[in-house]
Amino acid sequence: MKIPFLGNRHVKPGARDPEGIAELLAECELLRSQASREGVQLDDTAASLEALDQLVPRWRDDAEVLPWLGNDAGLYLGTVIVRTVPGASWDLRPDGQPVIRLASGREFDVVGSGHEWASSGAPELSQLYAEVAEA
Repeated sequence: MKIPFLGNRHVKPGARDPEGIAELLAECELLRSQASREGVQLDDTAASLEALDQLVPRWRDDAEVLPWLGNDAGLYLGTVIVRTVPGASWDLRPDGQPVIRLASGREFDVVGSGHEWASSGAPELSQLYAEVAEA
């Protein structure tokens, strides 16, 4: 049955939608909420990463929030990289872990970096971005 306004809905099993994945990973609701409460607007730029680095880390006192915020911080870092570094894209490892892949083939575990940042503040998100943007 063909219904013209639905378009071609046949998708290969296992096919990935890079734009859909990027939009989903860019949500980072907890981080965006925390940043907004502190007056920081997350606009997917390197400057917003610098602003995040300057926040007082009140989340470190909440053991339930810390891992979620670390995850969001990594996803947000990845979002900024994908949107501003030519040739950078999201990729999923076989275990489902989202990573950033540069045009050179180098891979960055931004979620792991986000967890480190959330728990200790180091390395800073803006510093990680600068290292990836140079590569």
